[in-house]
Amino acid sequence: MKNNLILLVLILTNITLYAQHKGNFNHLESGTISRQNISHTGNAPIYNPIKRQNYFGQLNPSNILTIDVKALQNVTAANYTAVFNLSQIGPTADSTNLLMDKRINAVKAELTKLGIKPNQFAVDVISFVPKFELEVVKKLFSKTYNEIPIGFELQKNVMITFTKTQDFESILKICASHEIYNLVKVDYFIADVNSVYKNLQAKLVALINERKTYYEALGFDISTYTPSVADESFCYFPKDFYRSYQAFNSVSYEAISKRKGVTTAEKQTSYYYQAITYEDFDIVVNPSILEPVVQVGMNIKLQLTPKPIEQKQEPITKIETKYKYYLVSPNGNVSYKELPSN
Repeated sequence: MKNNLILLVLILTNITLYAQHKGNFNHLESGTISRQNISHTGNAPIYNPIKRQNYFGQLNPSNILTIDVKALQNVTAANYTAVFNLSQIGPTADSTNLLMDKRINAVKAELTKLGIKPNQFAVDVISFVPKFELEVVKKLFSKTYNEIPIGFELQKNVMITFTKTQDFESILKICASHEIYNLVKVDYFIADVNSVYKNLQAKLVALINERKTYYEALGFDISTYTPSVADESFCYFPKDFYRSYQAFNSVSYEAISKRKGVTTAEKQTSYYYQAITYEDFDIVVNPSILEPVVQVGMNIKLQLTPKPIEQKQEPITKIETKYKYYLVSPNGNVSYKELPSN
C-alpha cells in the first residue's frame, strides 16, 4: 500500500511539473472580450512536434505569376486617454452635484501637480436620475405599495489624456484616493497614421520589385505579362488583443500523504496582451515591443497574366489577270489591244 501511495505521488508530481512548464496561459477560457482578431494558432506544434510537420504547402506550378506581400509596423502611441466612470448619490439634486464636483475638483488639482494640463481633462455627464423606494401603506383590508423619491443619482465619465505610460499608475492612484475605481477603457492615438501607411507602401513596392527581379532570373519576361493588383490595410489597437486565461488548480501533497481530502484552490481569471504574431508577414517594422502598441498592416497582391500571343498574318498575294484583245478587220488585218482589267 505504501509503495502504491509513493507511485501515485510521483505521477502527480510529473503531471504538475509538466503543467508549470507549459505555462498558466495554456488553459484559455472560451469567452473573450473583443478578441475576434486573435489567432489561436501558436508555435508549439513546430518547436514541439507530435508528428512530422509539413513546413511547405503543396506547390502547383503555373504560368500566372502571383506576388503577395504583407507588412506590419508596431507604432507606439503618441498619447493615451483613460476613461473613468464615477457615480454619486445624494438626498437632493444640488447636494448630489456638489459632492460629485468636490471629488472631481480634488482629482483635477492633484493631476495638475502631476503635469496634466486643463485641456487634458474633460468631464462627460452620463445620467442624472431620481431614486425611488417602495412605501407600504396599510389600509383596513389591504396594503398598497407606493414609489416615493428618496434622492438622486449622478453619473459622469472623466477623460484624462496623458503622453507617458509611466504616468498612468499615478493617475490610477489619484483617482482611487477619491473613490474613483471604475476604469472604463484606455484609448491609444497615433500622431500621423498616413505616414505609417506610406512607409509600409514604400517597403512593399521595393519588395515587389525584388520579386520581379527574381522571376526574371528564372527566365520570365515580365514585359510580356499584364498586371492586376489589389491591396488592403488595417490598424488595430491594443484593446482588441487582450486574451484571458485561468491558472491551473494546485493540489496539496500533504493531503494525499495523510489520506485527507484534496482541496483545490480556484484561480482568478487573468488577462494578457497578445499582439499579432509575425509568421504571416514578409516585413515587420519595429518587431521588438515592450508595451502594448498600435499595429498597422498592409497587404499588396499582384497577379501577372501572360499577354495573348499575336497571330502573324501571312501576306496576301493578289493575282492580277491582264486581258488581251485581238481585233480582226473585214479585210483580214489583225490588231492587238490591251484593256484595263477593271
